[in-house]
Amino acid sequence: MHEVDMTKCLILSMEEWAERKNKEKIVVEKINLKIGEFTCVEPISLINTFNAAVFGSWLDSSEIIIETIPFEGRCSKCKNSYYPKKDNGYKSPCCNLNLEEIIRGRELKISSIDFKEK
Repeated sequence: MHEVDMTKCLILSMEEWAERKNKEKIVVEKINLKIGEFTCVEPISLINTFNAAVFGSWLDSSEIIIETIPFEGRCSKCKNSYYPKKDNGYKSPCCNLNLEEIIRGRELKISSIDFKEK
C-alpha cells in the first residue's frame, strides 16, 4: 500500500508550502491533486490515509480533491495515441505493438491549494 508513503510525501510538501505562507495564519480548505491512472494509486485509499494522518493537525479540516489523468500511450509505428489496456498487454490497437511511449497517466502532483487566511 504505497498510499501511506504518498501521504507522508504529501504532508511534507504541505509543511514546506505552509512555512512559506506562515502556517499559523492559514486554513487549508482543499488540496487539489492530479493523479495519473498508471500510478496505480487508489484515490479512496489515499484520501482515507490522508484523513487519518492529519487528524487533529493543522490540516484536519482540509479536503483532498483528485483529478484522475487517463493513461494514454502513443504507437511507435503509426504515431496514433491510444488508451492502453491491461487485458491486451498494453499493446496498441492499431498496429498491435508493445507500449513504448506514455503520453500521460504517470502524473502525481499537487495542482493547487485552496486556502484562506485566519
